[in-house]
Amino acid sequence: MQRMVALLILLIPGFIAALGIKWMRDTVFGILHPPIPSIIVQFLLGLFCFLVGLSFIAGFILHRDRKRNKVQPRFQKKKRFDSE
Repeated sequence: MQRMVALLILLIPGFIAALGIKWMRDTVFGILHPPIPSIIVQFLLGLFCFLVGLSFIAGFILHRDRKRNKVQPRFQKKKRFDSE
């Protein structure tokens, strides 16, 4: 059940990133989608959607790997020491 929930959590940002790629590609070919007013706005929205989706997926994978201690030392969280 947990794997199914994790898959669903990753599918939504994956679809957002794919939509962003599609909007950027359509901008290159000059295809404008109706709710968006101009080509430049469409490209910027596509870039934003792609970056948001990609960063969410990357953060999810990094968090999971940190919990399992499978990351390089430079990506591990630094431990805080109390000065007491």
